[in-house]
Amino acid sequence: MANTKSAEKRARQALKHRDRNRGHVSKMRSAVKRLRATVAGGDQAKAQAMLVDTLAVVDATAGKKVIHRNAAARTKSRLSKAVASIK
Repeated sequence: MANTKSAEKRARQALKHRDRNRGHVSKMRSAVKRLRATVAGGDQAKAQAMLVDTLAVVDATAGKKVIHRNAAARTKSRLSKAVASIK
């Protein structure tokens, strides 16, 4: 438990930030799952259209410092590669 006023405030802020960050991560993971399902279905045109939106969500999550920029780059690379591999 926090012993000082400033530590108590930081604990309150940490709870708010955690809730907010979980929302951003959840939104990103859902977008990635939807894209991967489309890729598995083999629909190139739909996957290509979804890729743009999904990459924007990943970039926004990294821009808010919720995930590391290298993790975002890795995710974007893997998604792009998966969409490109659809025959």
